Amino acid sequence: MRNLLCLLVCVVAGVACSKEKVPTPSLEVTTAASTYKAGEMITFNLTGDPDNITFYSGEPGHHYDYRYRTRAENDLQISFKTLVQFGKIYPNLQLLVSADYRGEADTAKVRAATWKDISSRAVFSAGQDNTASGTISLKAFADPKDSTARLYVAFRYTDYKKTQGQNRWVISAFDAGNVSQEGMVSPLATMATAGWQAIDFRNKETGWMISATRLLMPAAGKEADDNEDWIISKGLDPGYIKPDAGVAIKNISTALPVYKYTYTRPGSYKVVFEGANVRYNGAQRTTREITLTITP
Repeated sequence: MRNLLCLLVCVVAGVACSKEKVPTPSLEVTTAASTYKAGEMITFNLTGDPDNITFYSGEPGHHYDYRYRTRAENDLQISFKTLVQFGKIYPNLQLLVSADYRGEADTAKVRAATWKDISSRAVFSAGQDNTASGTISLKAFADPKDSTARLYVAFRYTDYKKTQGQNRWVISAFDAGNVSQEGMVSPLATMATAGWQAIDFRNKETGWMISATRLLMPAAGKEADDNEDWIISKGLDPGYIKPDAGVAIKNISTALPVYKYTYTRPGSYKVVFEGANVRYNGAQRTTREITLTITP
């Protein structure tokens, strides 16, 4: 009988707990003024006690309205370093970009795609190690209205029978990223993550060698057959942008009566504090917004 009674008590308690609603967080935020100078410390006075508070400053990368944004009109930029050695050094490495290639590692598919030679936009080694290409914009080749559009970057090596032999190229420090109109960078690929595919058009004996740190076209002797080899990146999404994020400034174990922050650049900022009560049976959130003007 006693066991049955305990069971009934537990069941009733469980039902009561399951019906308990998560309380809406109480939060108010005030400042002494609405205009401050760049570099001046701002004190935000907080009342209420949410379990958690997240702060969105309104600066690039920290807009509350963009916390779920994953696409924007960006400038896709790449950069890399090169080294050329041995043989006759001349411009036999090309940089190309395609918007209609589909990633198939087949010589016919590569030839059928439209490739734009953008070698003139990059600086290549003339014998010096770690020659920086400079930043190369691919924005002109992207279609911002097509969410499925991808850009492919290729390096095309060609060399021929020569008395000096065929030279050696090393490509390193490759980096690709989208830069938003606000200047926020969303990384897309590095040398290790660019998904390189080597495609051999001529001379199966010599081809691109791929590692996590570099792309290597080895040198060949003067008797080596004419060579043509491509190495192509994975498709890069020119529209991707990393969602904006807030800064967690309070959790359930702390109290936070004030929060201090400093803006370094003049402008108008939409500041948002999001209070949240998150429990096992749900979550409730509330936001408080303040517009601040920061002067020089």
